[in-house]
Amino acid sequence: MTSVRTPSRPSETTSQGTSVADKLSAKSPKPDQVKQVRLKLVYIDFWSAVKFSFLIAAAVGVVIIVAVLLIWTVLASTGIFESVTTLLQDVSGSDTLSVNSIISFAQVMGFTVVIAALNVVVGTVLGAIACLLYNLSVKVTGGILVGFTNQ
Repeated sequence: MTSVRTPSRPSETTSQGTSVADKLSAKSPKPDQVKQVRLKLVYIDFWSAVKFSFLIAAAVGVVIIVAVLLIWTVLASTGIFESVTTLLQDVSGSDTLSVNSIISFAQVMGFTVVIAALNVVVGTVLGAIACLLYNLSVKVTGGILVGFTNQ
């Protein structure tokens, strides 16, 4: 009778406790070879660049609004505005002069929102212009050579 060898049934003629797992673990593992690929960037999609620059500019706009809000809150809670109002009243000699009457929270936040909106528009346009300039310069230079590895 012949025995059939299958992966689920080891052969009956294995040599004194040497299994396949022992043989595989005894082999020294080969070091992973790092594969390097060099690619040339010859084109940037216009709409992808516009969308990316819009998202970055919108994020910067939100950061500007939050930063101004936090700065205003810190200045108001530490009493800086009252100190400046007292200083202006002492210098001018007028008791009716107040910093809050010159610059209010609504004015500052409105100006900040306008600046943030302009930042989004200008940032998006600059991203589109940079994309177009790169795509035009590729025709002269041939593109940028970029290297990648699989680590």
